[in-house]
This record gives sequence, C-alpha cells and structure tokens, in this order.
Amino acid sequence: MRKPAPAHDGAVLEVSPLSDRAGIRVSGEIVVTTRPSWEDALAELARRHADVSYVELSRVGFVDVAGVSALAVTAMNLPGGRVVVECPPPQLSRVLALFWPALSGIEVAPR
Repeated sequence: MRKPAPAHDGAVLEVSPLSDRAGIRVSGEIVVTTRPSWEDALAELARRHADVSYVELSRVGFVDVAGVSALAVTAMNLPGGRVVVECPPPQLSRVLALFWPALSGIEVAPR
C-alpha cells in the first residue's frame, strides 16, 4: 500500500494491506510529521470498507491524540459496520475512552 514515510524528526510510518482480511497493518509512530500518511491510509481504508475493517497496530510505538482523533472520525463517518483496532499502544485506548467513550464504530482488541 504505502512505502515508509520518513519524517523530518526521524519518525517513520509504514502502512501495508493485511493479506488475510480487509484492513491495514501499521508500524512506526503516528505523530504530527507522519499524520498525512496515516490520514491517507485511513481514507483508503474507508473507501474500501464493507462491514468490518481491521487496523493492526502491534508495531506502532506511539500514536498522538490527533492520530487517535483521525481514527475516531474515520469510524464515525463510515456508513455502517465497524473498525477493529488490534494491538494498539496503550494510549490509544485511553484517548478513545476519554474523548469518545460511547463510540460504537471502533472495537479495540488490546495487546
């Protein structure tokens, strides 16, 4: 799907399609300098969304609040179904619980 997006601060974000189900695998950091690549990946995920889309984040070391916000907004704008976020960094669940406690479009499967 995407080549690594090197950022000026050294942060890198790599996004690739999942081979066994609809969704993406992400590695690196989701921060201000890599956010355009993250948002592009989420837009593509939304375009291809059917019923369930997966976002595998086991190789993501950090996601900032704006990165979580982009994920939440993507889930809220889907016509139906849900996004299953697998193995996210701990701060993702905390930010979702704090700002979007009733968001039913995202299911988090913890590490």
